[in-house]
Amino acid sequence: DTGAGKGLAGRTAVPALHPVSCILYLPSVMTLDTSELNKTRHDFNGRDSVWLFGYGSLIFKADFPFLERRPASIEGWARRFWQGSHDHRGTPERPGRVLTLVESPGTVCAGMAYRVAPSVFEHLDVREKNGYLRFATPMTFADGGHEEGLVYIATEDNEAFLGEAPEADIARQIALATGPSGPNSEYLLRLADSLRQLGDDCSHTFAIEACLRAEERLPR
Repeated sequence: DTGAGKGLAGRTAVPALHPVSCILYLPSVMTLDTSELNKTRHDFNGRDSVWLFGYGSLIFKADFPFLERRPASIEGWARRFWQGSHDHRGTPERPGRVLTLVESPGTVCAGMAYRVAPSVFEHLDVREKNGYLRFATPMTFADGGHEEGLVYIATEDNEAFLGEAPEADIARQIALATGPSGPNSEYLLRLADSLRQLGDDCSHTFAIEACLRAEERLPR
């Protein structure tokens, strides 16, 4: 069942996570800080909880209260280190590189799903403010169940988007970047370990990890 149906067993029906109509038409270039824009994107009226899908740092850094946490996946999206980080894993002068999702038909992206109170998005919208927007997505849990959730994606029209680059160059940029949340390399290495625990073979992440270890001569 999706969020438009009964949701969890025993719960009453809740409205689907439809975007607010005025946000269907986005500006040609997104502002760097998307926190205010995200507040207008989904209507949580009538909902006591919402599912959130995490594919990057949300897998290993849940700095928010949650009601439930379950491994899950979404289809048609692939991880890419194509988003700049000016506020967490880098600085405006030397941005780091963090994940976003790009469309990839047939690709299954594994991650972690959290059921949270709607009020938690006040914190999450600030955490993900550097170019990320909330989108609704169907999710599949490890047991085969389904729910609708929200996912933060930094699209290519946001000001912090860095785009594609050779994996060795991405690793070199990550090795040099540090921000308020710590070294960019820590983000990559913790992510790679988390994906192995989930059983997700993300060739893009693991290739950059290998380049970083070669760059810094880190043991496996």
